[in-house]
Amino acid sequence: MLTKDEMAAQVAKDIPRGAYVNLGIGQPTLVADHLPEGSGIVLHTENGMLNMGPAAREWEVDPDLINAGKVPVTELPGASYFHHADSFAMMRGGHLDVCVLGAFQVSATGDLANWHTGEPDSVPAVGGAMDLAIGAKQVFVMMSLFAKDGSPKLVPTCTYPLTGIGCVDRIYTDVATFVIESGRLAVVETFGITVEELADRLDVDLDAVRGDQ
Repeated sequence: MLTKDEMAAQVAKDIPRGAYVNLGIGQPTLVADHLPEGSGIVLHTENGMLNMGPAAREWEVDPDLINAGKVPVTELPGASYFHHADSFAMMRGGHLDVCVLGAFQVSATGDLANWHTGEPDSVPAVGGAMDLAIGAKQVFVMMSLFAKDGSPKLVPTCTYPLTGIGCVDRIYTDVATFVIESGRLAVVETFGITVEELADRLDVDLDAVRGDQ
């Protein structure tokens, strides 16, 4: 099984050079620490920053410089700041190449549920997820494949309230990476588990393992 940092590294290597990217709150923020130097990838935050750098180390912390998850971050040369509304205009206007989001559930056809479990006592946290899910050109999800009770988060149909329909392109988990193309789910790579074992634990159809593209 991959650690969260190893999952983040898997995501980082698949982000195209020069892409404009938003990293969602939680695990996806770790991707910033694994982007190769000189890649030209520009990180966008919904609270109003372009060209965000990795997470700030203790001596680098500036209380006025945070990402959307309130985590202290650094800035790279050429970083710029703008109004929250302008940031959402970038998200909604199709100006982001990739967003990386966490999820409670993803369906086999790419539906995303990541803002509310539907439980009466849970606190919904939609943030900008709906805007990113429909506004980014590609949506990557980073999550553990199984919940604490062992139930899969990759499901035939989402049972939690939806964030977006048919919007997910790639799913990065601790035991496997998947792609969704033309409504079909394919395994790209597995970690510490065979495809047969994976199929036994998931109630979804999996295409044969194929080389990543």
